[in-house]
Amino acid sequence: MIDARLLPLQRAVLQPPAQWLAARGISADAISIAGFLVGLMAVAALAFGLWPWAAALIAANRVMDGLDGAVARIAGPTDRGAFLDISLDFLFYALVPLGFALHDPAANALPAAVLIAAFVGTGSSFLAFSAIAARRGTTSSAFPQKGIYYLGGLTEGFETIAVFLAMCLLPQAFAVLAWIFAAACAITTLLRWWMGWTAFR
Repeated sequence: MIDARLLPLQRAVLQPPAQWLAARGISADAISIAGFLVGLMAVAALAFGLWPWAAALIAANRVMDGLDGAVARIAGPTDRGAFLDISLDFLFYALVPLGFALHDPAANALPAAVLIAAFVGTGSSFLAFSAIAARRGTTSSAFPQKGIYYLGGLTEGFETIAVFLAMCLLPQAFAVLAWIFAAACAITTLLRWWMGWTAFR
């Protein structure tokens, strides 16, 4: 919901470390893969109930997700980089609820499953809109430098990570937070369906 408004601040903060990394020949693709591996470590920390570690690793994953784009803008973006970035991001988002389910299946499995299903809704509507927009040559004014068309919504990256961190800080409230955020994701999916229905007449 507020990703586009945070983008200028994010770019200003990440530009110096991105320049440092690019000057040393570290590619955006390498950062994307390393960030995903950090995300897998976060899932393991969740499964074992290591909440501070999980929160720190989730935050590190997101910082690296921003860094790969910043490095790509310096070195030159590629189609492979855009594909890798969005593919790994969506899988990471689904794995975080799985980590909570692995920690306490009795309490968390159902809300985790519902949240993952809600992520399928937001992710599939996002990618379907992006694919058709690309075929039509449509670009996003809110995210002009992204490798694919970015369709906004009630639940975007910032809101998702904020909820993940809240879950780490209040793991006993995971189920409640998961149900609430799944409902918000469902609203996002419905809005994106409507946008696609009207935009692609």
